[in-house]
Parts: sequence; structure tokens; C-alpha cells
Amino acid sequence: MRFALVVSTFNRQITERLLEGAKDCLGQHGVRQSDIGVFKCPGAFELPQVANLLAAKGGWDAIVCLGAVIRGETPHFDYVAGQAAAGIQETALKHGLPVVFGVLTTNTVEQAEVRAGGPRGNKGWDAAVAAIEMASLFRTIRPKGRAVKKR
Repeated sequence: MRFALVVSTFNRQITERLLEGAKDCLGQHGVRQSDIGVFKCPGAFELPQVANLLAAKGGWDAIVCLGAVIRGETPHFDYVAGQAAAGIQETALKHGLPVVFGVLTTNTVEQAEVRAGGPRGNKGWDAAVAAIEMASLFRTIRPKGRAVKKR
């Protein structure tokens, strides 16, 4: 199977750890490095845009969106987190492709750190597991002749 990892560079100290967790998970589940594409974008708000383009191009069994939106003193958090989630879901439904929400939405940097390789595990790993499970499920229920478009 082929997986695209779309990663926000905002809050890079967190998102790079999510990316490493996702790549490690895929590798440990037998996915070759050559079957993993990594695409970086500026922030979580842009994740759905990149995921949508990748889904339209085809050739991926699943797309994993990784980011970290950390609450601040303004309502910016609510807009970015909500629109990222809605856009990722919209992309999945529009293209009939697993597009996984691996975006941390935390109140503090410390909360994000513990979810990106700390005591609470690595949510990048968890998102990659979800992508593997969903891609496998889609393969079992997709009608014959409707394979994922190859790039």
C-alpha cells in the first residue's frame, strides 16, 4: 500500500515528532519507504488543501494529515482546528479515500509534547495505524474494478 503524509511545519518541534512516529509505524507494518510520500505545508489550515490535491491526483491508499494546533489567547485556535477537521473530512468523503485526522488540538505546548512521543504515546503513530486499518478496510469493500487511481 502507498501512504501520503501531509505535515504542517507550524509548531515544527511537535509535528516533526508526529511525522517520525507515523513513518516508524508504517515501516514497522511493512510499508516500504518508497511507498511513503511526505508533503509539508505551512500550517494545519492548509492540510486539507494538500490532502485534496493528493487525493485528486490518485495513487495513494490513504492520506495522513499531521499537525499541532495549540490554544492561545485569541479565538484563532477555534477557527484553525475546526476548519482543518472539516476540510480533512470533506476531502475523505469527496474522494472516497481514507484521509486521517492526525492533528493535535491542545491547550498547551506541554500537552502536545506528551502526545508527540511523550508519556501519552505518539499520535502520529496512532494516525498511521488508523490509515493502515482504513486502507485495508476500503480494499475489502471497494467494488471490483474501482481500484485507487495510480499516479
